[in-house]
Amino acid sequence: MFVAVYYNNKDVRVEEFPLPEIGEEEILLKVMASGICGSDVLEWYRLPKAPRVLGHEATGMIEQVGKKVVNLKVGDRVFVSHHVPCNVCVHCQKGHHTSCETLHSTNYFPGGFAQYIKVPKINVQYGVYKLPDSLSYEEGTFIEPLACVVRSQKLADIQKDDSVLIIGSGISGILHVQLAKFKGVKQVIVADINQYRMELAVQFGADYAFNADDSLPQKIKALNNGRLTDKVIVCTGAIQAVTLATDCVERGGNILFFAVPEPTIKIPLPINQFWRNEITIQTSYGAAPNDLEEALSILITKKLNLTDMITHRLPLREIQEGYNLMTTTGKSLKIVIEPNNKNI
Repeated sequence: MFVAVYYNNKDVRVEEFPLPEIGEEEILLKVMASGICGSDVLEWYRLPKAPRVLGHEATGMIEQVGKKVVNLKVGDRVFVSHHVPCNVCVHCQKGHHTSCETLHSTNYFPGGFAQYIKVPKINVQYGVYKLPDSLSYEEGTFIEPLACVVRSQKLADIQKDDSVLIIGSGISGILHVQLAKFKGVKQVIVADINQYRMELAVQFGADYAFNADDSLPQKIKALNNGRLTDKVIVCTGAIQAVTLATDCVERGGNILFFAVPEPTIKIPLPINQFWRNEITIQTSYGAAPNDLEEALSILITKKLNLTDMITHRLPLREIQEGYNLMTTTGKSLKIVIEPNNKNI
């Protein structure tokens, strides 16, 4: 079979691997679609473990089933979660499934950017979700990223009467916009430095889109009778976004970091300002099983515009082009790789 091996953002090679052999409690998935996530192009995050096969938004058709696997059969259309929690440790019991050591160590092999993946026993048990006929494979690639957004908005306790600022309108930012509006949030503001992305934000439901500069707090106050935003969600690792978030949050508000700067960056925080105004800082990582289930149920409603988010569909042999698009400021948003496209 063919796979895409990541060496760095400018060197993603299509190579040949042997077809994985499955055990009696595993399945073999024929991958039909797998999206390129923003985290797949973060070199500070990916290079330490390179070379490897990336891709964690895989959907496809079950090709083989181990003899001890129940409730799944050859031909089933499914999404498979790459990371799954143990559901029994202290972190899971407290609802912090994405802090579970098992979640951080599980994965399928070799990765979503492959024609076939072997799904281990624990992922079969806790991470396989059947796709309804109404949901295409490419729509199914949104389950994992939307689940991450679902989790973060729950953590931030976003309410309908909130004013929400989303800094960064890439894939995750646009999903945040759509989910907030789906939940009936009264005001969603987006800030970015890319005009194309700002226009996209409005297209997908944002009430306002502004340049992410020093004038943003005053623009927000002009909309809100002198108040800033109740909740700020940071969807970019840019250092400037951190400062902007602290300048745009209202007293008693929340700042949630959905994306963060690279580890070498140290961010000074105006802790006195936060102390006096009871501002909460939060982070959100990944998705738990209940988040994935909720994301799937939302996608089934067809009330989120996924089709227009997909700007490129590429066969596996063109995955380098996908990475090039993701790492430039051109007109791209969601890029879906089709490992079993006939043009491989």
